[in-house]
Amino acid sequence: PFAGGTHLPDITVVTPVFGENSPDLLFFVAARGHHADIGGIAPGSMSPKASRIEEEGIYIDPFKLVARGRFREAEALELLTKAPYPARNPSQNIADLKAQVAANEKGVTELRTMVRRYGLGTVRAYMGHVQDNAAEAVARVIAKLKNSRFEVTTDQGGLIKVAISIDRKAQRATVDFTGTSAQAPDAFNAPEPITRACVLYVFRTLVDDEIPLNAGCLRHIKIVVPRGSMLKPRYPAAVAAGNVETSQTIVNCLYGALGVLGSAQGTMNNLTFGNEHFQYYETICSGAPAGEGFDGAAAVQTHMTNSRLTDPEVLELRYPVLLERFEIARGSGGKGKWRAGDGTLRVIRFLERMDCAILSGFRKVRPFGLHGGEEGQLGENWVRRKDGRLERLKGSDQTVLEPGEAIIIKTPTGGGFGKKNERS
Repeated sequence: PFAGGTHLPDITVVTPVFGENSPDLLFFVAARGHHADIGGIAPGSMSPKASRIEEEGIYIDPFKLVARGRFREAEALELLTKAPYPARNPSQNIADLKAQVAANEKGVTELRTMVRRYGLGTVRAYMGHVQDNAAEAVARVIAKLKNSRFEVTTDQGGLIKVAISIDRKAQRATVDFTGTSAQAPDAFNAPEPITRACVLYVFRTLVDDEIPLNAGCLRHIKIVVPRGSMLKPRYPAAVAAGNVETSQTIVNCLYGALGVLGSAQGTMNNLTFGNEHFQYYETICSGAPAGEGFDGAAAVQTHMTNSRLTDPEVLELRYPVLLERFEIARGSGGKGKWRAGDGTLRVIRFLERMDCAILSGFRKVRPFGLHGGEEGQLGENWVRRKDGRLERLKGSDQTVLEPGEAIIIKTPTGGGFGKKNERS
């Protein structure tokens, strides 16, 4: 995380691409994958109780995974099992790493095929063109923007502030997060690459052209992130929630400054559970945000998660749980001239004793509306004990569930866009 990564479960495998008949280094290919567990003080490696990154799992400095064509399995297993909080299922990590290596090898083969067919100069020229085209598309958008600023308060009391200043003549923007809170003692710190990814994502969505997501989108944007803030923390800050929670707030803050979208739910509702045999992680969708001329869709993943949820049949087949309910919370989206999408209610009953953790937000601070739109609803986390008693969990909490007990997640919802009385 402090060298270009996100959080410890996201492991990046990088492979150099050399010429077929020469030692020249031509390209790099990379595959980043989220591992179900990488150690730490809680199954799933995303404990809300972590205060140092070592408590979140295996901290991997640059490590040679393949040497002279040999996958260094014994050395990788030692890395995964010798830490203070080792990986719980290292054989699964090894299998995932082999899959990432295989993906990279496919990339190496395809790149070499392109170079052989079209020539190195042509391939590099087209790579440059893709980035140049993206840079120009974003520059045209920047020329239409105006100076703006916005801030969002988190449930933990942190403040994310952004000021966007525009130089229309030069078609350049400065996105400045000065004034954002200092790094926190919890896991809601986001390494700087996360902030850069959020800026890239938001400005790419402002472009109507069909362009692939690439670094050219940032060429005309200067990003300022204060060192030691919660968006550029110093080692050994815990960071597990930065990638999955703080990132959502950064995106909401940017869209708020640009004035184009009301708040989304602002959280991924990260649910992890497991024991010595099983580890599982999911994010839970809510509704999409509203904007000028459109309502948000109900029950969809948005922004920095944008991932699928495990099918109920697969979930119940592979894990000792029962999905009791998963439904749309009708009418829950923030009201306005255009309404945010409705959120969801999810209830999972456990059939074995499990350690369960939730990393979530907007359980205290309501997601904002924009241009007179109403705020969205707060989320809620509950445990239903065997005697039927409901026990409320905090936004970030960890507990043990016995067989027959259930976790209940009600997602927050985004805010409306425009005044409600103007809705036709």
